[in-house]
Amino acid sequence: MPAPLVSWIAVHDALEKLAAHDKQMAQLVKLRYFVGLTTEEAAEILGVSVRTADRWWSYSRVWLYQEIERQRSH
Repeated sequence: MPAPLVSWIAVHDALEKLAAHDKQMAQLVKLRYFVGLTTEEAAEILGVSVRTADRWWSYSRVWLYQEIERQRSH
């Protein structure tokens, strides 16, 4: 069975909450996911190392997944 679709509203709301938690992480997600930049390109734009961008990307993906799941359960 395919995974259920996540609404764009849920993604937007979760990104807004992530931005309130950490603005640079939210920027990284936007650059990677919506703009399509690589980790290296996004890291350069944000002025951080690729290693930091990798850590932020991993953390942000888990954080957003948990937030969207939390929204879906309510």
